[in-house]
Amino acid sequence: MKHVESVKRILVLILGFLGLCMQTAVYAWFWFNTYYPIVSAQRTSVDGYNLGNGLKLYFRGHLLILGIYFILLLFFSNTYGGLKIGYLKPMDVFFSQIFALFMVNFISYFQIALLRNWLVDAVPMLEIFVIQLLISFLWAYVTNAIYMAIFPPRELLLISGVYSVDDITRKFNSRKDKYHIAKYINISEGIDKVYQECLGEYDGVIIWDVPSQYRNGIVKYCYARNIRIYVMPKITDVLLKGSQELHLFDTPVLLLREYSIKVEQRFIKRLIDIVLSLILIVLSSPVMLITAILIKLYDKGPVLYKQIRCTQNQREFKIMKFRSMRQDAEKDGVARLASKNDSRITPIGKFIRACRIDELPQLFNILVGDMSFIGPRPERPEIIKQYLEEMPEFAFRMKVKAGLAGYAQVYGKYNTTPYDKLKLDLTYIENYSVWLDLKLMLLTVKILFTPDSTEGVDSNQVTAKKNS
Repeated sequence: MKHVESVKRILVLILGFLGLCMQTAVYAWFWFNTYYPIVSAQRTSVDGYNLGNGLKLYFRGHLLILGIYFILLLFFSNTYGGLKIGYLKPMDVFFSQIFALFMVNFISYFQIALLRNWLVDAVPMLEIFVIQLLISFLWAYVTNAIYMAIFPPRELLLISGVYSVDDITRKFNSRKDKYHIAKYINISEGIDKVYQECLGEYDGVIIWDVPSQYRNGIVKYCYARNIRIYVMPKITDVLLKGSQELHLFDTPVLLLREYSIKVEQRFIKRLIDIVLSLILIVLSSPVMLITAILIKLYDKGPVLYKQIRCTQNQREFKIMKFRSMRQDAEKDGVARLASKNDSRITPIGKFIRACRIDELPQLFNILVGDMSFIGPRPERPEIIKQYLEEMPEFAFRMKVKAGLAGYAQVYGKYNTTPYDKLKLDLTYIENYSVWLDLKLMLLTVKILFTPDSTEGVDSNQVTAKKNS
């Protein structure tokens, strides 16, 4: 098993390296044939006076330019998941590559402009982008085909407890190219039989909602025999994962803080919120103005929709959004989450929700301090009350300020169950860092264009399901 995993890792690294080299080679061709002649050319003023020669580079200089491009491409590809061959579906890898290439070429254009000391023609950079997209598309599908041909889906044993296996089965079946649940066994059949089954011809074991007294034994049993284990964590597991390890005595001690985000981190986080919100308010003001006009012209109703939400320590505030539903969407006074194909959403509303334009007024909520850019999404008091009845741990996510986007939005979906969203939000809280915030901001740009992240909930997901 170790040998197979090593081969997988080496193959992924080689294929990823080749992909980065091909993309860098495209940039290198345009650099030597288009942009470097511009950068090194003699410059003249409007009156025709010679302003001196351009920048002259030798081998090391060119190597530095291409090296910077390669490193930027590696960074953004890794951040967006553009190198996760075999882990993500080929279309998801390609989609991630689009954002990585856009970011790198955007930065590189201004790097070239700085070398020239003036703006240069952007058309060649667009040509680079288009050629790279074609290469990326082919690379994503060819590498995925190579990976799948060598490494078929893993055959897994699913060990379940009290709750239904429908949810976890649906999740694993969505990646049939990577996983196949070969057999199911319930803990009620006896722990000895479960142990014996784990020794079967499987590539791994899934532990789904098994009581702790049995789960701990299964984990130790599989670990001792080098059996791969997929564990669905409970709330306690997520909290412990973010704990700090202390070495006070001759035994490991895990410290779980009541508030994991330190005071200096809160200061930096607030500073970023203020600066970015001001910049984005200015940049997005034309879009907000056009959106406001369209909403007003459609049905003469109010442009903004203000709603009571809860932020840190369950403090209430009025969140602002562009109105995307009919004026009488909740005329009966009952709070409801948006569902798939919700008839209350207006045509304009469908567009601004799909593009997330309806969220732009929340920049003002961030500026005044009710929200942050990154954090658990603020919920309505009525919905929080419903969730707390099902899972009291829902209160844990309100230890920090609510956010415009968060861990659950990046790694989950709009219709992810409340319990799974809670685990994702707690993962963010317990593993907080300024870099994590910056990474989530970059990934948020990607999910803005991901259709399934804006889907409504199914009717059977409105009620929180607790499986701990």
